[in-house]
This record gives sequence, C-alpha cells and structure tokens, in this order.
Amino acid sequence: MNEFSSYINNIFGADSPFKIVVSKPPKDCEYVKINLLKKERGYQAEKYTEKQVFHENLPNSEAAEDFCGKLLEQGWKQLNSWGNTFEYNLMVSKKGAVSLNKKRVQGSAPKAELSHNKAKNYIISEDKPFPALVDMGVFTKDGKVSKPMYGKFRQINRFAEIVGDALKERGFEKGGKSLKVIDFGCGKSYLTFVLYHYFTEILGIETEMLGLDLKADVIRNCNSAAERYGYKNLRFEVGDIGNASEQGKVDMVVTLHACDTATDYALHNAVMRGADMIFSVPCCQHELNGQMKSERLSLFTRYGIIKERAAALCTDAVRANLLEYCGYKTQLLEFVGFEHTPKNILIRAVKRGNTAKGKEKYLEEVKNLMNEFSFEPTLYKLLKDSGKLI
Repeated sequence: MNEFSSYINNIFGADSPFKIVVSKPPKDCEYVKINLLKKERGYQAEKYTEKQVFHENLPNSEAAEDFCGKLLEQGWKQLNSWGNTFEYNLMVSKKGAVSLNKKRVQGSAPKAELSHNKAKNYIISEDKPFPALVDMGVFTKDGKVSKPMYGKFRQINRFAEIVGDALKERGFEKGGKSLKVIDFGCGKSYLTFVLYHYFTEILGIETEMLGLDLKADVIRNCNSAAERYGYKNLRFEVGDIGNASEQGKVDMVVTLHACDTATDYALHNAVMRGADMIFSVPCCQHELNGQMKSERLSLFTRYGIIKERAAALCTDAVRANLLEYCGYKTQLLEFVGFEHTPKNILIRAVKRGNTAKGKEKYLEEVKNLMNEFSFEPTLYKLLKDSGKLI
C-alpha cells in the first residue's frame, strides 16, 4: 500500500479499465510513456523509450493496480484511464497534491478485448467490414471477423495505430493537408488497401497512394481491385525499388517484408524524397551475414545461427542509426508480421522539425560497427554515394 492506493482502487474498482496511459515521467526516467492494455487474463504493460517499446505481462488486476501505484510513487505525474462506464484523469502536482477527475462515458463505450467474441475499440472496426478485408478473408461474407484470421485482424489494427500516431504527430487531420504515400514492394497489397481505407474513410484525409512491385500480373490485379473498391486515388505500377525515381516529395513511405537489400533501397528512396514518415518491416537480412568477420569478437561469427541473428540485428541497428543521422526520430518496435514471420522488427521513422544535436554520434557508431565486423551495408553505401553522409 502507498499514498496513491486509494485513488488506484477507485479507478480499478469502478468498471475494470480496458486501457490506462501513465505519462509525465520523473526526470532521467528511461521510459517516456507506459500503456496498460486489458487482456483476457490480466494486463499487458507497454513501456516506451524514445526508440523502443518493451512489454511486461501483469497476471491480474491486483498486479496492475500495484504496478500503477508504484509508478506514481516513483514520480510519474499523470494517469488516464478508460473503462466501459467511466473515464478517469489523475494528476499529481509538483508539490505532490493529487486530483482525480471522473467522467461518465457517453453513449455506447468500447469494450475491452476479453476474448475473440467481445468487441474492442479497434481502429478498423469489427462492426464495419469493407471489401478489401472480405477479399483477404479477414471478414466472412456475412460481416464477421473470421476466427482463424483474428490474429491478422489485430495485427492490422496495431499497424494502423502506429501509423495513426505518426499522422497526428505530423499534423495530418480531416479537412487538412493531403497525404502522398508510396508502398515499395507492395505485393498483393492487402495492407495498401487497408491503409488507403483508413486514411480516406476513417481519418478523412485526402490521400494519393502508389504501390510499386516487380510482378506485372500482381499489379494488374491490384489496379483492378482498386477500381472495384472505388479507390480513385490509389494506383499500382510495375517497378524495381532499386531503380525507383528519387524525384518528387512524398509524405510517407511504407515497405513491408522487402527482401534483404530491397529494404535499403526503399529507405534510401524515402530519405532522398524527403519523406516525413517511414514504416518498414525488414525481411531476410542476408547481406551482412555473408560479410561479417571479426578477430576480436569472433564469438559472434563462429556459430551459424548466432552469426545469422547478429547480422540481422546489426542490419536494422545500422538502418535506424543512419535514419537518425539523416534527421529522423527513429524507433525499432516489436511487431508481428502480417505473414506471421519471425522477422518482427518495425522501423518507425518520423522526420524531426530540425536537425538533432550531436547527430554525428549515430554515424560514428555505424562506422565503429562496420570496422569491427568488416562489413559495408547497402544503405550506408547508397547514402554515401548520394552525398548524405559526411
């Protein structure tokens, strides 16, 4: 028990909140925000640093209450809670005074995800299926989420949530500035259709979107589907990421499971186009695995599986640092891929308003890693040849 226990008990005792956000951390805290999400059993805590998110499972409400109480005791200043009946806002002043405001939810409140049969406040609603999701098999023809596809449905919503946060951060909103998006290596474009629907129908943002892929038959089918869905500003073209034109400003670049160095070409293209937002789920990081060698740290290259995983992690760490150097606030987030791939890192990069101080350290760290393991990543070479690296 601590001085905040009675307040926390009030919040949890009202109607078991399905989401809690704890913010305004104490000085020098490694986390900037912590979310608690209600699960079938207990809660999951999402702990955000500037660049990563870590997860912790809390087995029951009591553990979640204790978790929140300890955060407030450590100096966090704000806690917001959403339940099916009430919303709470708890604030702690600089002098330690606590205020707790309670508001009844108006109308039909979203419910916690306790099971697959209970609704949650998903961005892509379970109650409003649209043709692309039916064609994907995520929804049945009678408008219900297919049970075998529920995992993919949650993944789609998770991705939409991440993208939506970045759009708010960059000032995109209904009736405001238009959005220009490129999806490199779009494939069958399931996610492209979902994002276009999300941007235009849910957020109300005027959007021009282009999907690029090598397979002519796939592009033909995608253009046919876009016409069938009535997506007038969504088009698809045959093209190689490596040879894509770098001309023309774009607001967002998406690249999901672009194999090996295709991700590097997409990221390079995004930087050269001055993209405000980049979302990339890399795949098949083979390049550095074939180059890595080190006498001093040979332990990392001796065993095949260790070398493979170390190379993949080095690849994405280098990509993140190079994006930081090029003026992006970059995060590497844990993310489950849309094809249930073990490659589950999402690179989220949002352009800074001004150049970050001390950006040289990001490039220096890349060069140190390159020297240690005797490799030269494709993204580094592309940016260097383009004059982006000094």
